[in-house]
Amino acid sequence: MLNDPMVLILMYFVLPVWLIAGFADWLCHRATHIESTTGAKESLIHLLMFAEIGVPLLAAMFLEVNALIIAAMMIVFVIHEATAIWDVRYATTARTVSPIEQHVHSFLEMIPLMGLVSVVSLHWAQFLALFGFWPERARFGLAWKEQQLPVAYVATVMTVILLFELLPYVEEFFRGLRANSGRMVPPKARGNKIGETAMR
Repeated sequence: MLNDPMVLILMYFVLPVWLIAGFADWLCHRATHIESTTGAKESLIHLLMFAEIGVPLLAAMFLEVNALIIAAMMIVFVIHEATAIWDVRYATTARTVSPIEQHVHSFLEMIPLMGLVSVVSLHWAQFLALFGFWPERARFGLAWKEQQLPVAYVATVMTVILLFELLPYVEEFFRGLRANSGRMVPPKARGNKIGETAMR
């Protein structure tokens, strides 16, 4: 499958763009002093969204994609979108979400959908079987990929995720706690209405 253009697009375009957008979003948070505006609570929401996307990403990288994996990806995508709405609703209680950050969010919301559609197109029979529309039986077991991704690629992706996604957002979370004496919500965000910074 490594010769399939769609697989190569997923590996070398979709995933890198998602990683770049994730780091760009962290830079936007830092520029708006998230630690003193919405604090650790928003950072915790960011870590939650990271986990929501990370689990299906790891499944697609290491497991055989079948009806179970596709169903999980679809459910997680909906949950991720709901969490993203919660994130922005809370962020706008005390922090200005700039046009640049909004544009970055558009990538962070649509790249998972692009990835999901790409995976579905690669495993169309199992997608249809999930809904009973294909002679092939839907498979719901967990099994390692017969043809694993190249070790160098996996090592590079995992290193980039650790250094430019996970650690920055963990740092953001603890920076918010330190700035507010261990409190999750800074005084600036308490008592404000949703969308307060967007109604100027």
